[in-house]
Amino acid sequence: MAIQSRPAQDAQAWFRFARERERSQLEAWLSVGEWASQISHLVHMLQRERGASNIWLCSGGQLFAREHAFCVTQTDERADAFRAAPPSLASSGSLLAWRMACALWSLEQLPALRLRIRARDIEPVEAMDGFNQTIRHLVALLPEASETVDDASLARALTALYSFMQGKELAGQERATGAIGFTQGAFSEPLRQRLADRIDGQQRCFETFLSLVAADIRDRFYRHGEATRELEQLRRLACTRLPADDDNRARAVRWFALQTSRLDALRDIEEALIAGLLTQARTLLARAESNESPEAVLARRASESFAQDTPVALERHLLPLVRQQAREVESLTRQLASLQASLEERKLIERAKSLLISHQQLSEEQAWHQLRKLAMDQNKRMVEIAEAMLAVAQLWPVTRKE
Repeated sequence: MAIQSRPAQDAQAWFRFARERERSQLEAWLSVGEWASQISHLVHMLQRERGASNIWLCSGGQLFAREHAFCVTQTDERADAFRAAPPSLASSGSLLAWRMACALWSLEQLPALRLRIRARDIEPVEAMDGFNQTIRHLVALLPEASETVDDASLARALTALYSFMQGKELAGQERATGAIGFTQGAFSEPLRQRLADRIDGQQRCFETFLSLVAADIRDRFYRHGEATRELEQLRRLACTRLPADDDNRARAVRWFALQTSRLDALRDIEEALIAGLLTQARTLLARAESNESPEAVLARRASESFAQDTPVALERHLLPLVRQQAREVESLTRQLASLQASLEERKLIERAKSLLISHQQLSEEQAWHQLRKLAMDQNKRMVEIAEAMLAVAQLWPVTRKE
C-alpha cells in the first residue's frame, strides 16, 4: 500500500504566508497608531483638568473656576472623539480589549468624581488619584499594540513613545501635586516626597525616551521640554520651605502657568513622535505591498536576519517582563534611597547641632532652633545649612564660658 505523502513545503508558500501576516499586522497596528493621537489629546486634557481641579479645591473655589469649567468641556469633547474612533475589535488581542474596557469604565466614573469636586467634599489628593487612574488606563493601551509589532525599529519607536508618555504623565502629576502645596501655602512631608518622586520618575522616563530617538527629537526636547529656570526655582521652594508671606496663591497660579506651558511643549513633541511612528509604519506597509519579486525579498530578509542586532530583537519580547521588574526594583530603590538619604541628613544635622553646642555653648534645643531659623531665613533645607556649617567648622572660634 503506497504511503500518501504530504505536500512539500517550499519558500514560496511560506513567503506568501509571511507577507500576508505582515500586511495584516501592519494594517491592524496602523489603526491603533492613528488612535494613539486620540489617546494623547484626551490624556492631555485630563491632565489639565486634574491640575485645575486641585487649585480650585485648595482655594475653596476662589481660583480657576472659569479654567476648571473650560477644562471639563474640553475633556468631554476629547472623550467623545476617543470613543468615536476605536481600533478594530477584530484585530484586538484580549489584553488590549481588557485595557479598553477599563479605560472606558474609568471615563464613565468622571461625572461622579466631578460632582464631588464641585461640592468640595473630596480631598485634593483623592481627586488627583481619581484622574491618575483614568490616565493610567489610557496610557497603558499603547504597549498592548506592541504585541503585533514584529519590526525591531517600529518596536523601538513605540517604546520611545510609551516612555515619553509616561514621563509626560509624571510631569502632569508634578503640576497637580505642586498646585496643592502652593495653593495651600505649605507642603507636608508626604506631599513634598510625592512631588520629589514625580520629578525623579519623569527624568528616568525621559532618559529612556532620549536614548531611543533621533538627534532632532532630542534637540527639540532639550530646547522646549526641559524645566525652565523659574520652574526649577519653584521646585526648590516646594522641596524646601515656602516663605512666610502672602504670595502663595500667586505662586500657585504661576506654577500652573509654567507647568502648563511645558506640558503643551511636551504635547507637541508627543505628536511629532506619533507622526514619525505612523510614517515609519506606512513605509513598512508600502514595502510589504510592493511588487518586488519573492526571490529579491527573501534574499534581503535573509541577510537582514543575520545582520540584525539580537539584543534589539530580544528586547521586544522581554519588554513586558523587564518593565515589571524595573518597576519593582525602582520602587525598592526609591524606598531604600529615601531611607538612606534621611539617615545621612539626620547625621549631618546632628553633627551641626553638636558644633553649635560646643562652639556657642547652646543647649540641644537652642541649637536645633538656630538651625531651623537659619534654614527659614535663607529659604534652604536644614541639611544644607548643616553642610555649610560643617564645611567651615575649623574656622569657628570657640566661645568660652564666663
